[in-house]
Amino acid sequence: MGSEVIIMPIIFGVIFGMFYLYISARNRERLALIEKGADASIFYSKKKSVTPIWKVIVINLALLLVGIGLGIFIANLLSYNMGVDEDVAYPGTIFLLAGLGLFAGYFATKKLNEDA
Repeated sequence: MGSEVIIMPIIFGVIFGMFYLYISARNRERLALIEKGADASIFYSKKKSVTPIWKVIVINLALLLVGIGLGIFIANLLSYNMGVDEDVAYPGTIFLLAGLGLFAGYFATKKLNEDA
């Protein structure tokens, strides 16, 4: 009962702290660049084309789900056809192939950003 009361503010505090540190560090960096004579327009240039975030999320989620599905399928084959213990086969193959899916998603996203 008491641990939930303590954990939730800690989680929100950590999230707030991360955003605060990011914003304050960015502000200090920009101020330092302006003091050295850099033009403020460099912070708002639209030269770089980036893939929309929804495409990145869809690609990574799709490859993650494909990896999980393949992990379940291969674990089923391992446990019933090859006699591997189910307690080892299912988590091992699911995590392995889900990780490979996310790894493939990273490179697919990187390729999309290079093409854009």
